[in-house]
Amino acid sequence: MEFDAKLVDALLVTLRVACIATIVVTPFALFAGFALARFEFRGKSVVETTLALPLVLPPTAIGYLLLVLFGRSGPLGEGTLGFDPGVLFTWRGAVLASAVVSFPLAARTARAAFEVVDPRLERMARSLGMSRTAVFARVTIPLAGRGLVAALALAFGRALGEFGATVIVAGNIPGRTQTIPLAIFDEIQLGNERGALLLVGVATALAFVVLYSVERLGRARVPA
Repeated sequence: MEFDAKLVDALLVTLRVACIATIVVTPFALFAGFALARFEFRGKSVVETTLALPLVLPPTAIGYLLLVLFGRSGPLGEGTLGFDPGVLFTWRGAVLASAVVSFPLAARTARAAFEVVDPRLERMARSLGMSRTAVFARVTIPLAGRGLVAALALAFGRALGEFGATVIVAGNIPGRTQTIPLAIFDEIQLGNERGALLLVGVATALAFVVLYSVERLGRARVPA
């Protein structure tokens, strides 16, 4: 019974963190993806490389950098700005870590989605008197829609599996910040093989659903 409660708590925390992280990432990923797909500017390669860094940096390094930024003596911490952002060792910290780690994947996929939209269609809409905002909302987004949904699904999936940055920024507090990956680590440390396998099974099922959805979106075709 105790383990069942732990599993439910970990699942609920995981879903909460992943959902909120995906919501947080969405506007930034769409902006970055669109900007990289549509505009050429000096230093673009540097910007692309910088935004992609969380894909290759060790998650623990990302977690440490966030810890430094939001610590009491950090530039975003209490010691500098005079307020406590209430991030470290809370569910907000888990959201922050998951959002940072999942952002590059969402942005790159969103960029690919925007790149398949013919810019001539946007220019035609502009020539008909539509504003840039209206063109983006009524032309670009619908045409790139499937790819953008896939981008957000991948961000959600990445957030589901985040471990390294989360454990440093948010800790491993059952019922508060303990996600499924952290709970798996706990069960392994305790030598509870059955519990670890059950949690791995739940994580695998969630990952399968996300990846299956992305594959379905990728294969779908707009009716002629």
